[in-house]
Amino acid sequence: MDPAEVSPHSRVVLAIVCFFLGSLGIHRFVVGKVGTGILMLVTLGFLGLWTLIDFIVILVGGFRDKQGRLVKQ
Repeated sequence: MDPAEVSPHSRVVLAIVCFFLGSLGIHRFVVGKVGTGILMLVTLGFLGLWTLIDFIVILVGGFRDKQGRLVKQ
């Protein structure tokens, strides 16, 4: 994978933020996804379901930042 396609954000840090503050969408604000972060904040992570899905996607390495780069580190 080209280094330009990898996000500078840490997957471990993002997983921890998602675990503790995921229902508030903070992990989405961290990677620059402000619109979906606000939506998660308003819906409380769609009552936790959206948060759980994001947490699993982060753990398996499929989460992307605003520019579409994979959060791998």
